[in-house]
Amino acid sequence: MRTWGPLTAVCLGTFMLLLDVTIVLVALPDMARAMDASLSDLQWVVDGYALALAALLLGAGAAADILGRHRVHVAGVVLFAAASLLCGLASGPETLVAARAVQGVGAAAMFATTLPLLGSVYQGRQRSVALGVWGAVSGAAAAVGPVLGGLLTEGPGWRWIFYVNLPVSLVAVWLTLKAVPESRGTRGMRVDWAGTATFAAFAGGTTYAVVRAGEDGWTASATLASFGLAALALVCFVLVERRAAHPLLDLSLLRRPAFVGVMVGALAFNGVAFGVTPYLSIWMQTLLGMSPVRGGLTLLPMTVAAMVTAILVGKLLHGAPARLTIGGGLFLIGSGCFCQAVLDAGSDWTALVPGFVLVGIGTGFVAPTVAGAALAAVEPARAGMAGGAVNTVRQLGFALGVAVFGTVATSRMTDTLPHDASHTLAGGGAAALRGVFPEHTLRSAFASGLDTALVVAGCTGVAAAVLVLALVRPPRAAAAGVTEATGEVTAEASEQVTESAAPALSEERVTPRP
Repeated sequence: MRTWGPLTAVCLGTFMLLLDVTIVLVALPDMARAMDASLSDLQWVVDGYALALAALLLGAGAAADILGRHRVHVAGVVLFAAASLLCGLASGPETLVAARAVQGVGAAAMFATTLPLLGSVYQGRQRSVALGVWGAVSGAAAAVGPVLGGLLTEGPGWRWIFYVNLPVSLVAVWLTLKAVPESRGTRGMRVDWAGTATFAAFAGGTTYAVVRAGEDGWTASATLASFGLAALALVCFVLVERRAAHPLLDLSLLRRPAFVGVMVGALAFNGVAFGVTPYLSIWMQTLLGMSPVRGGLTLLPMTVAAMVTAILVGKLLHGAPARLTIGGGLFLIGSGCFCQAVLDAGSDWTALVPGFVLVGIGTGFVAPTVAGAALAAVEPARAGMAGGAVNTVRQLGFALGVAVFGTVATSRMTDTLPHDASHTLAGGGAAALRGVFPEHTLRSAFASGLDTALVVAGCTGVAAAVLVLALVRPPRAAAAGVTEATGEVTAEASEQVTESAAPALSEERVTPRP
């Protein structure tokens, strides 16, 4: 228990919180039917969770350093479990979206404390093994999500994708209380609450503005006002961070091209690779007539390709320049999106397989290397900040991708269908439209919307790849044992970087628990 109990507890929490990013995707059509949910409701079911996780991740890590990581982690699991119960009991889309946001708050507390807790318990070789297991569990969660979501949705019902978290949470809390010691960061730290609030306002405002653009148009007063408020929140965030004694993000890091390049790559990665997936799932189930299980299984070519590639990259390309693995991976992901943009009224899911495989291969290049590249772009003392930042922008990229590509797809559908019918179709309401429009028209409209969204995603991925290749350049000399060109941490610096990652700093206080 003492040896592997802490790892098991942390991995259970990590598995749950990352599983809930993808497990809802194949359940969206059933949610729409059960709750009479609109397209924007479904977007917020996905984005409410991802946004709360992204907006609060850095702040939760700072709070955990002060209050105690063990304490914050347990509180996060309990809040996550309570919100999961509320999700399962939700009677309408508004309640479900609110509960998903609370889930994201709990997930942020859990995710922000995972690496620091592991770093406080394990040393040397055990630490390397623990981090490897944690990484494998993280990857498996995303891969298992759609399949497990399909099984639960088709079996006991979509509400069980949330209820299943309850017994797992109980085990995770019990193990954490029994096996994980308390630890804290350096003395004298303060939580940047103002920075947390302004960043959350910026992220939420931007996503809301994009969703409103899909409903009302890009030039509508509500859309422009939302973008204006988001821009104001961003300005306030910059002003707050410049004056904060312990900022969430040291803005001087943005003067480093390598750091900016990695952040751009991380933001684009999750958005481009997974932002269109909810709409592909709705298309396959509501127009192709696929079951939730089969809809989840169609994503296996992508997930298997990602897992196999990640293993091969770790074994064969260890030490390869990060600009090539991240930039090349983004180029493959963008190319995969282009390959998927071949749908028409007569297409079935097999037309997506070549593109899925390319996206999976690209994901296998980017996912294992982007965090290391962020750490390598800064000195070890700021590794925690860099690690938190890269996880934050990845979740933010996913939330923005779902919003942007949904808006692009529905805008394209209005070339064939009226505005309201387009939103009904994209929101999983094809059955309600079949008595009004011919089946061929519905299939053609949805296919054209998906094609346009995939082309935009492909262009975004390729553009991000070019920026990564241009910005993430090898330095003249590596400092503090960190090789910036490769994103690899040398043996001399690995202990220091791991201790400071996300965001445990150099001085730790560990309190044994009975």
